[in-house]
Amino acid sequence: MTPTAFELGLNSFGEIATDDGRVLSDAETVRLLVEEAALADAAGLDVISVGEHYRPGHMDTATPVLLSAMATATERIKLGTSVTVLSTNDPVRLYHAFSTLDAVSDGRAQLVLGRASVTESFALFGHDVSDYDRLFDEKLDLFMRLQREEEVTWSGTVRTPLAGQLLRPRMREGGIPTWIGVGGSPNSTLRAARYGLPLMLAIIGGRPQRFAGHVDLFRRGLQQAGHPAQPIGQHSLGLVADTDEEAVETWWRYWEPVMTALSEERGFYRPTYERYLAEVADGALFVGSPVTVARKIARVARDLHLNRFDLKYDIMHLPRQARARTIELLGREVAPMVRELLTKEPADV
Repeated sequence: MTPTAFELGLNSFGEIATDDGRVLSDAETVRLLVEEAALADAAGLDVISVGEHYRPGHMDTATPVLLSAMATATERIKLGTSVTVLSTNDPVRLYHAFSTLDAVSDGRAQLVLGRASVTESFALFGHDVSDYDRLFDEKLDLFMRLQREEEVTWSGTVRTPLAGQLLRPRMREGGIPTWIGVGGSPNSTLRAARYGLPLMLAIIGGRPQRFAGHVDLFRRGLQQAGHPAQPIGQHSLGLVADTDEEAVETWWRYWEPVMTALSEERGFYRPTYERYLAEVADGALFVGSPVTVARKIARVARDLHLNRFDLKYDIMHLPRQARARTIELLGREVAPMVRELLTKEPADV
């Protein structure tokens, strides 16, 4: 793996920030996200991605609009999603939105497609969650054909058919980089391989190395489908601060109430400080000083054959100063260290 082959990026779910204890308004948070994209660009990060949620406190409901604003505030950084819920989007409308974003940004658009781990968008846009798999399968087929073919004739069960449809503005030849987001489903991993698309592993708990089986399945699936090797990425949560102690204390303060609420909503275990420290040490939380976080990213990148790592840096009510410091340190200190570590033999790290 060469130093330039490994990308580091940021993921945001548009979560409300605070400033000196004051909760920012929705509009202030939207503008902050654009400012943070510019900060990430200046810090040398490779990509910034915005999710799609319809929950209180999340300002990522109009992702292509937000990414277009980021495009005008940046020069180099790639602009993507984390994740676009394809099941409840119309593939034709999505194509138009991202072909326009790609034009505005001069070829910097990309996206991660997923089936949704939270399902608010189904009722919101008039879809039945019982059609979860069928919606995604048919819409992925159509979306990829729209990207890869000049004229598309298509019919299915989830939308009206197309007959020799030409879409404008056209994307670049072959389409934009399109990743498939996977949270643990082998079928999703095989779907990415079948289409010859990059794989983004959403790892938010437990040891990341437990996804090694998905990586092996993906690589075998690509080979069996006759596709060339494709990039593999990882999305995980975390915070970078000047010291390990500061990072651990700050992230716990804001992560614990979020996880407590999720545990009540989804029925999993309530977070404890001991489990939190275990996640920081060996699990899916990348929290610490630049050296600590860089070493952990490099170790996981080797184990899972990663080409990209995205850090979800925002969490509800995290101070904007802590968010900004994470961005600065990730781009200016962590990224160079990770690339250097990945050029060394494992025994030297």
